[in-house]
Amino acid sequence: MSVSEREARVLGIIETARAKRGKFRDAQVTMSHGAGGKATQSMIEGLFVPAFGSEPLAAMGDAGAVDVDGTALAMTTDSFVVKPIRFPGGSIGELAVNGTVNDLAVSGARALALTLSLVLEEGLPAEDLRAEVEAIAAAAQAAGVQVVAGDTKVVERGHADAMYVCTTGLGRVDARARLSPAGLRPGDRILVSGTVGDHGTAIMLARGEFDLDAEIESDTRSLWPVADALLDAAGPALHCMRDATRGGVASVLNELARASGAAVLVREADIPVNPVVAGAAEILGIDPLYVANEGKLVAFVAAEQADAALAAMRALPTGADAAIVGEVREEPPGRVLGRTTFGGHRLIDMLVGDPLPRIC
Repeated sequence: MSVSEREARVLGIIETARAKRGKFRDAQVTMSHGAGGKATQSMIEGLFVPAFGSEPLAAMGDAGAVDVDGTALAMTTDSFVVKPIRFPGGSIGELAVNGTVNDLAVSGARALALTLSLVLEEGLPAEDLRAEVEAIAAAAQAAGVQVVAGDTKVVERGHADAMYVCTTGLGRVDARARLSPAGLRPGDRILVSGTVGDHGTAIMLARGEFDLDAEIESDTRSLWPVADALLDAAGPALHCMRDATRGGVASVLNELARASGAAVLVREADIPVNPVVAGAAEILGIDPLYVANEGKLVAFVAAEQADAALAAMRALPTGADAAIVGEVREEPPGRVLGRTTFGGHRLIDMLVGDPLPRIC
């Protein structure tokens, strides 16, 4: 058997295994179940989807669609447990607003309203609470969204790491949006809206767990301006968007490759990475592709409109580092391959474990 035949056989075995719906067989919940990788996928597919029987949930998108008297709406919900609650470039309150708005934005919906639930730890300084409330208000105003309802709970000292924030977002689906993983086509170009791995690296360094003298800020921000620009520039040629949060760009690409049955090829040399992030990742032995972002998206655009889409992102104040990093292919189906800087290829799989817990 030649090398190519062996590779084809191995890929076939892997693809057969991946095509099966995940099963939740773990004896207990671990940190990996919150990392956005294989454990998270197994929990969703093996526990939540069978229990709730929801097609939108089974699609594992960032938001679910709701039709109300002919008006297309999108809903999403999220929880934020970041540690520490304040970090270079942002805080848990700002992160909560932007994270919710962004899940709607990459679903083609502009956020209209948020609900907000705060779980506060006994002993939280009032000035810290006030600062986060102000951060939430400022982020909501910047994103053009209203906080319309909320709830507050207090738990015993030592049970909440200062505070947790839970949100639900409601948005109106833009008429220009025709977004779905099923829309991916061979030849589509893959775009990222800026440097990857900034948020996760900023959190990691803010914890002071590593003796690294580096400065990097979280990229937390609203992605609606980017989504709006892409919808305007590419129209129906914009096939899908995702924000690369837990599990980073690599997890997003794997989710979409698996959902669409398409192959994804990314050119590692074209992926924009801040030199500080690249250096920290090299020292710590982690891959920036798996590190969370909170203000970057991945977009799949038909080849004929890819340059226009890229120009639209680069025209934004935050889009200077936007790049075309790869393309959709037919083979191997459902897989993500990286073309290395040395000219070879490597398999980019779903995240296993949780190298950077509690980052969003």
